[in-house]
Amino acid sequence: MPALLELRSLSKRFGQVVIADDLSLTVREGETVGIVGPNGAGKTTLFGLISGDLEVDSGSVLLDGLDLAGAGAAQRCRRGIGRTYQVPRPFEGLTVFENVLVAAQQGGGLGRQDSYRRALETLERARLGGSANRLAGSLGLLERKRLELARALATRPRLLLLDEVAGGLTDPEVTELVDIVRGAREEGMAVIWIEHVVRALLATVERLICLAAGHLVADGVPGEVIEDPRVRELYLGADTAVGAIPE
Repeated sequence: MPALLELRSLSKRFGQVVIADDLSLTVREGETVGIVGPNGAGKTTLFGLISGDLEVDSGSVLLDGLDLAGAGAAQRCRRGIGRTYQVPRPFEGLTVFENVLVAAQQGGGLGRQDSYRRALETLERARLGGSANRLAGSLGLLERKRLELARALATRPRLLLLDEVAGGLTDPEVTELVDIVRGAREEGMAVIWIEHVVRALLATVERLICLAAGHLVADGVPGEVIEDPRVRELYLGADTAVGAIPE
């Protein structure tokens, strides 16, 4: 598979805090990648650098081989990078349908008819069809998470960045979200998923990365990465058993 996203010698600091330190990474078309790491490792900030919410100090972010320097978040979304946020950010005074419609029109660049069609299809995929006319501000946590995911999917991303969409959910709710993410993967989207609910990643991704202090600590087959002594020391704890992975 050809490379879709390339991070080349990416560096970012906030004062003395190192977020990315000469970080390089390639994600191929249709690939599903999970990211784990200790709190403060810079995982969410990395998404900001990819999506254009933050500027890099040095290095390059490339999509399809084209350097995205100077392209803001809106432009990168139009080019195929969609993302969610840890804390859902719906337009609370709009309905669920209107939230997804705005994403399809403004983020995906679709015209009136196509955006309506895309919004309806995405709501069904996210299992929100029955809540289409509810105000977003009235939704519970699971539905807010689904709406956050639906808005990202409505932009027609080629690269989907998921930031802890399973956090705070019950086991059955996590299973439902995993099914939705698998559907996106089956459509050919590349997915990068930051998640502390490790079992959700292990059930979904084909590649796992551990990030700490701005560096890639491990990158490979999920089961092997989880067993890596460096990962267990930094993230899971040296004596943590795989069956007791924190959720």
